[in-house]
Amino acid sequence: MYFSLITPVPGAERKAAMQWAKSPYGDHQWLWRFLAAEPGTPRDFLFRRRDGENNMPGFYVVSARKPQSFSDAWQIQTRDYDPQLQEGQRLAFELRANPVVTHTVNGKSRRDDVVMQEKKRLLTERGLLRWAEWPDVDESKPALYELVQARCLDWLERRSEQAGFRMPTREVQDEQGVRIVKSVRVDGYAQHRSGRKDVRFSTVDFTGELEITNATAFCKTLLEGLGHAKGFGCGLLLVRRL
Repeated sequence: MYFSLITPVPGAERKAAMQWAKSPYGDHQWLWRFLAAEPGTPRDFLFRRRDGENNMPGFYVVSARKPQSFSDAWQIQTRDYDPQLQEGQRLAFELRANPVVTHTVNGKSRRDDVVMQEKKRLLTERGLLRWAEWPDVDESKPALYELVQARCLDWLERRSEQAGFRMPTREVQDEQGVRIVKSVRVDGYAQHRSGRKDVRFSTVDFTGELEITNATAFCKTLLEGLGHAKGFGCGLLLVRRL
């Protein structure tokens, strides 16, 4: 496996911008140009887009094949990717994920955004149709930030054991007293549309610390990703030693 960073060549940003796909699913299709393969080859890479200077992106890529540049406007930094890890090791991590829950409705499987699902549940309990109908002065109405934090952290925690890690806790003291919280924060919750079929999906960014509980399972997660929407740049777990 290979870990790569693909960025514009300094001084060639204009040419790179003309070649870049500029959409979530377009990024996926465009990155295939660095990983030439026979037609019908299954996707064998993960990626995450990072924002760079002058609105130009960079791409982290974990792939089974070594990327090759198709243009003199893009440069590739690549190294072999064979993580050597052990149980009990703590790492800093970043993850852009698609937090969804899968249901079966009328015999068909469907995925729902965990935040929207919780909003719908709360509205149904109160006989409301829209979030705006719920008065802000009602103290039982959660702030959107709190809703995103709670539901997305729960989504990640429910998958962490199978993925080979756990999220450590820490004490925080505030006006409410001492609380035990996860060493993880959730930011950037957003909903997207992409493609001719008007595909809709949501993303959220996790950053924090984790502890490896199963090195074999965790290495598999690093190489295969976590969650859904991998074709839209989700699921790649970026880690570094503390």
